[in-house]
Parts: sequence; structure tokens; C-alpha cells
Amino acid sequence: MTLPTKFQRARSEEQRAARRQAILEAAAAMLTQMPVAQVTLNELARRVCLAKSNVLRYFESREAVLLELLDDASHELVAHLDGALARAVEGAPAAERADRIAACLAQALVDRPVLCDLIGAQAAVLERNVSPQVAAAYKRAAMANATALAGQITRHLPELGEQDAFRFVLSATMVSGAVWAHAHPSAAMRAAYEADPSLAALCVDFAPTLRETLEVLLSGLLARARDSRPA
Repeated sequence: MTLPTKFQRARSEEQRAARRQAILEAAAAMLTQMPVAQVTLNELARRVCLAKSNVLRYFESREAVLLELLDDASHELVAHLDGALARAVEGAPAAERADRIAACLAQALVDRPVLCDLIGAQAAVLERNVSPQVAAAYKRAAMANATALAGQITRHLPELGEQDAFRFVLSATMVSGAVWAHAHPSAAMRAAYEADPSLAALCVDFAPTLRETLEVLLSGLLARARDSRPA
């Protein structure tokens, strides 16, 4: 969505909604060109042809914009996995379903680098410059997404149970953000790895590391659930 080069105040609710959507679309486009850390409110305002103060009429901060994009991307991931998980586990014996579910989730995240970058910045950056109202709205949306995904996992791996499926989703989210951050080190860290091959073990490859970690996490939760059942 494009805006006129000269700012015009949005007067109706429809105009305000259109202005908000244009800001979100511009921020989403920026995230395809640069990491979260480089997205600034000034550049966002320039791209939507608004003064920075006018952008703040619609979103209280840069972080509020990015949290809304994180929610949108998370919702899209859950919708994608609704069918992808079913295809992944189809015809699989019980012993293989956990690994297939973990691998399917890992691949879906690998295919969504912008989402992973947002998750990686969520707790340390995006949740730090928002009001309690924005924080609560985001957390309610995040809870809904996590609950929906946990429900999908429970359908395909009922042996795990709803509580542990939800625990897996929360842990997988935290793990994906941490692995993403470690797999994308600063220029100084990359130079250090290149200069000293003995440090190579500390430079992780995102896709295989995430998949293995999620497989271990889910299989561990499943084993504990089996062990806790009455004899």
C-alpha cells in the first residue's frame, strides 16, 4: 500500500486503519532488506512519507510496530503448520512422530528468517519499549498462537499430552530465537572464528542445530510423559 507524498490526516476509522496497514507493510518490507536491529523509526517514517511524530499517532514505538509484525508472522506459521504437520506424520509409527514434528517445525522456522529474527529480538529488545497495554495485547495474541500450535501437536502426538505440548511450543520459541542469534554473529565474532579454527565449534549452523535441539527437546518431553504414566 502506498501513501501520498504529502501527509494528509486520516480522519475516518477506515483511513486510520489504512494508514496503520501501510506502516506495517513498510516495516515488513524493511525486514526483508535488513535485520531487526537496523530498522529505525526515522527510516520507517521516511518510507511511508510521514513525519516521525505522525507515525507515533498509530504506533507508540518502533517496538510496537515490530511486535505486531511478530504476531502476524507467528499466526501465519501456525496456519501453515496445521497442514504441514499432518503431512509430516502421515503413516509414521508412533516412535517416529516426535522427530518428524520437531523437524517439520524446525524447517518451517528455517524458511521464515524474518520471523526468526523477530523472535530472537523479542524478549531483549521488542518487549522493552512498549506500554503495559501493548505488552498485554501482544502476550494475549502470543498465548493464542502457542495454544493453537500446541493443540495441533497434541492431535498428532497424543502421547505427549496438552500440558507438555504447550511446554514444548514455549521452549521451541525460546530455543529458535537463541539459536538464530548464535548462528548470526557480529562481524567481529565472524572474524574471530575465521582467524582461529579452534573456535569453529562455537559457530553454529542454524538449520541443523535448531532441528537437532527441537528433536531432543520433544523426545525428552515425550519420554518423561511415558515414564510418568501409572503402571
